[in-house]
Amino acid sequence: MLVTEIAPDIDCFSTLADECHRPGRSALSPPQTIGDTVIIVAGHIVVDAHDRESYLASCVDVVEQARAATGCLDFVIAADLVDPARVHVFERWDSRAAVEAFRGSGPDGGQAAMIVAASVSEYEISSERSLN
Repeated sequence: MLVTEIAPDIDCFSTLADECHRPGRSALSPPQTIGDTVIIVAGHIVVDAHDRESYLASCVDVVEQARAATGCLDFVIAADLVDPARVHVFERWDSRAAVEAFRGSGPDGGQAAMIVAASVSEYEISSERSLN
């Protein structure tokens, strides 16, 4: 079973609505206030399926720059496992100022030209709960 190979200490694989129990753990931890608001940018873009690998390759520098930027907690641009045209976007920043300092003008002309559609939203988060 693939889940066992990746994480042998997990007793179940659950949906977000369910609890996933680990040995010695009875429930999820309660939400914790995280201080200042964390900014999450999440969604997906669509590119021509034949262009997806070149699009992702063109994003390597952006990901490296973002991860090195002050205030970046996580930054991912990744291929969807099922849809050959879909690319997932996930960013986590410690403040709005950090996002705005990094953001600039968005994708460069070559990257923007490859994007057929996009559905990306920004969220302001004030608490979090660890799932592990």
